[in-house]
Amino acid sequence: MTGSTSTLTARLSGLVRPGRARALAGFGLAAVLLLAVAPVLLSPFRLGLLGKFLCLAMVAVGIGLAWGRGGLLTLGQGVYFGLGAYVMAMHLKLADAGPGGVPDFMLLYGTGEVPGWWEPLRSPGVALALVVLVPAALAAVLGWAVFTRRVRGAYFAILSQALAAAFAILLIGQQQTTGGTNGLNGFRSFFGYDLADPVNQRMLYLIAAGVLLVMVAVARQLMVSRFGEVLVAVRDQEDRVRFLGYDPAAVKTVVYVIAAVMAAVGGALFVPIVGIISPADVGVVPSIAFLVGVAIGGRATLLGPVLGSVAVSWAQTTMSEAFPSGWIYLQGALFVLVVAFLPGGLASVLPMLRRRRRSAREAEPDAPAASDDATSSDLLPEGSRA
Repeated sequence: MTGSTSTLTARLSGLVRPGRARALAGFGLAAVLLLAVAPVLLSPFRLGLLGKFLCLAMVAVGIGLAWGRGGLLTLGQGVYFGLGAYVMAMHLKLADAGPGGVPDFMLLYGTGEVPGWWEPLRSPGVALALVVLVPAALAAVLGWAVFTRRVRGAYFAILSQALAAAFAILLIGQQQTTGGTNGLNGFRSFFGYDLADPVNQRMLYLIAAGVLLVMVAVARQLMVSRFGEVLVAVRDQEDRVRFLGYDPAAVKTVVYVIAAVMAAVGGALFVPIVGIISPADVGVVPSIAFLVGVAIGGRATLLGPVLGSVAVSWAQTTMSEAFPSGWIYLQGALFVLVVAFLPGGLASVLPMLRRRRRSAREAEPDAPAASDDATSSDLLPEGSRA
């Protein structure tokens, strides 16, 4: 009986380890705030704005995995964000046009006929599948081609940024099929639900919040798994990991694909919540903005990228209203200050303070002991001091 009780206790203690308990508590608190408190306290406009920020935070979760854990400085996540967004936007435009119909912008700028590669997107199932498969396939091909040639560091960052610039230029040049500079907008429905209905707008927010929570849970599971340990090892000692029998190119490609899929899902939800997607949302500047939020929040932590992305998005919305031309300079200054003086981001401030307090506590007992010895030696007779 005693043995069975101890075994049960051991199993229960394994299920509620301190790290896991804190993660579950934090996850529950975030779920309550996002799913219950925010819809009650915020107005429909502010709730929609928060939904937009959560979509951008999905991109940050993937960057946190790829950059914070894998050391991949991804400056081109706008490509995958844009791919997911444009796939969803094309489906919504076809759905609004009706069976066999032609989207409105094609009647103005195009030939009045739907291109053949648009037609499969009339199906909701195909559209949802392509939101994931297209970015994943591109990331897998590009990642494998780059990482097998051991391209890393600044070279990979420049390559990914050039990809984002090329993608934005491609979209601008295809006005007849992608809307050009204006992008795709004017969506009226989302899988049969009227986007003008406040109830459906709240539903979209709840979907975005739920998807973000799932992504954070997936990211944590990857971080604490064997894959996460190998990923950190590849980041710190890639050559040594290769000598141990692992393939760093495969590990990097997998995390790069995961980050691409997270960005694409965020882009797909961004479209119905915001109501527009254009090349201005997927180019070099937005890609760098994704990275800035992650760096400020703390790229190597779980919640740092999410909180940093939401904070930067909120600051951009607030500051750009008051100082339209000054926000870009402030954003750049924040990035430089964090990289130069706080490489771990704002998430590293509390651990740093805890370490300092612990060091101060450990140093405190030594001082009284030294003073007590000195006092006792002074009280000894002169002959016995020697």
